[in-house]
Amino acid sequence: MATTLIKTEAQYKRYLDEVEELISADPLATSPEGERLSLLSLAIQDFEKNKFFFKKPTPIEAIRFRMDEQGLKQSDLMLYIGSKSKVSEILSGKRNLTIPMIRALNKHLGIPLNVLIQEPEESSLKFSLSDVKWSKFPISEMVKRNWLRGRANDIKEELKKIIEVFFEPIGGTTVQKVMWRRTFHNRTEDIENGYSLLAWSARVMFLSKRIRVPRYDKSVISKDFLREVARLSQLDQGPLLAREVLEKNGIKFIIEKHLPKTKIDGGCFMDLRGNPVIGMTLRYDRLDNFWHTLLHELVHVLKHLGKGEDVYLDDDIEREPKNDPQEKEADKLAREAFVPRAIWKRSDAFTLQTQNAIFALAKQLSIHPAIVAGRIRYETENYTRFSSLVGQGKVKKLFGVE
Repeated sequence: MATTLIKTEAQYKRYLDEVEELISADPLATSPEGERLSLLSLAIQDFEKNKFFFKKPTPIEAIRFRMDEQGLKQSDLMLYIGSKSKVSEILSGKRNLTIPMIRALNKHLGIPLNVLIQEPEESSLKFSLSDVKWSKFPISEMVKRNWLRGRANDIKEELKKIIEVFFEPIGGTTVQKVMWRRTFHNRTEDIENGYSLLAWSARVMFLSKRIRVPRYDKSVISKDFLREVARLSQLDQGPLLAREVLEKNGIKFIIEKHLPKTKIDGGCFMDLRGNPVIGMTLRYDRLDNFWHTLLHELVHVLKHLGKGEDVYLDDDIEREPKNDPQEKEADKLAREAFVPRAIWKRSDAFTLQTQNAIFALAKQLSIHPAIVAGRIRYETENYTRFSSLVGQGKVKKLFGVE
């Protein structure tokens, strides 16, 4: 069967299924099956590179996440990878995964095949000017919000120039110099609304330039810092105090409403001076959503914002992320900062799920009851429960936004 460029989602899924079958068969690299596997892998990577705006975790990132999640040491990986030196070389990027390694890591650690079969990237660039479809930016809404000056019809006539001017205040004279050098990590791979997410990110970057904060020290954020911020949730003015604490420690905090059709709850990146910026939309005007989103972004700052070009966009944050180790890690550590798992599993709030149990656990941990109620709603996937406890309508008015 000829291997062609992937043009449809159905073909993409067929190729993934065939890759799984070939990996299970463990063909020699020089055999027809091995060559077929190599060609399929290249076709899949080419499709994902052109189709998806947002970066998947690398094989190494996925392996390290599983190690952290399951408490594994490098020596534990010898069972799947081989000798101690091979494990070290894989994790340092000096050696590529072999088919037997991929099969073992997929089978025993549950790491998706389409993550493991990726070739090492030579560049983190995701766009070039030739990729830009200028008409896909939400021009009418950007004009309505005064992000762009002029009438929408007039702007569309000189779209490329106008959008480049929109990006100019955040670091360059062209889109390529400003945003296209960044790598976007998106929780749900919202491809259809990628340009709206890009525009929202640029707006947050622009607003962040107006905020003056001290220089950021990477040692500031720790698990203890996350717990300190979590405890602010018990206070009526907690969200405002959290913003004050963040900015005191060199972390900029921005609220900007999401654009239509997007479901973004928050995002984070480093500005050009090396200060973290956290943007939030308050799409759900609830205390439980605010606090989980904020802690989730802080975990990204702590764990994942190592490179200045990274941007994390978290949409639909109340749903389980799709095969993304970094998103799963951010969710896990955010929940731990509020309610450690060992305490949660032994609590009456977990077993009885009553209002009295919610208040008792919140008091024990010095957090807002909305956090506990929100945890139950999330784990039971029933968002109609405890509606009176999650702080509906109590966030936007604190910040004076609509």
